[in-house]
Amino acid sequence: MLTVLLRSVVLVCVAILSLRMMGKRQIGQLQPFELVIAIMIADLATTPMESLDIPLWRGILPMFSLIILHQTFSLLSMKSQKMRSFLSGTPTVVIRNGKIDPKALEKLCFNLNDLLEELRSGGALSPTEVGTAIMETSGKLSVFPTSRQRSLTPRDVGLETGYEGVPLTLILDGQLEKNNIPLSGKDEPWLREQLQKLGIADFRDVLLCYVDTDGLMTVHRYQGGEPERIQSMSQKEVCW
Repeated sequence: MLTVLLRSVVLVCVAILSLRMMGKRQIGQLQPFELVIAIMIADLATTPMESLDIPLWRGILPMFSLIILHQTFSLLSMKSQKMRSFLSGTPTVVIRNGKIDPKALEKLCFNLNDLLEELRSGGALSPTEVGTAIMETSGKLSVFPTSRQRSLTPRDVGLETGYEGVPLTLILDGQLEKNNIPLSGKDEPWLREQLQKLGIADFRDVLLCYVDTDGLMTVHRYQGGEPERIQSMSQKEVCW
């Protein structure tokens, strides 16, 4: 029983490592050849797991061989447009200015019911509300509304807006994010000083602390309550 458990743990760890080595794109966006490799890795992991007569290396070695094959395909895709098209396909426009392209749907083996379902998922009630719809190589439908249907933007009314980027996390689960502190252009004593302005003396009292690109620091305490905000730096000091 212990042997089966240990073999299972080893094979699962190797399978996870194999998928991680294939990159984050593998997890969030499967291309056709990546899907095939992922299925084969899962199958290779289950075979030694089911039979104790099969050595572990007979499952592990082919997994890493598939990883090498995947990396080779990925490199070829980066270097050659033709190879990229062969392995992953090309995006296909299925709706242009509210008009459905039946030939494109036929080529993709994509029926109208599937199309309407994807449009609703993209926030469009009917094809006439869609300016362009593109079937991506991952199988996801990208839906872009017509200019009359999209939301009003600052650009439409001639407003100038400042830079808006990803907030920088400084404290997470009561622990200082030491890699992020240098990115802010500040140091740990500065962070402690900002927290003291809110009556916080210890990082362990903070559930989450981050700074927006407008220089506002937001602090969530473990005790709950409303998040507290303080202007910790000017927009000119924002450097990430």
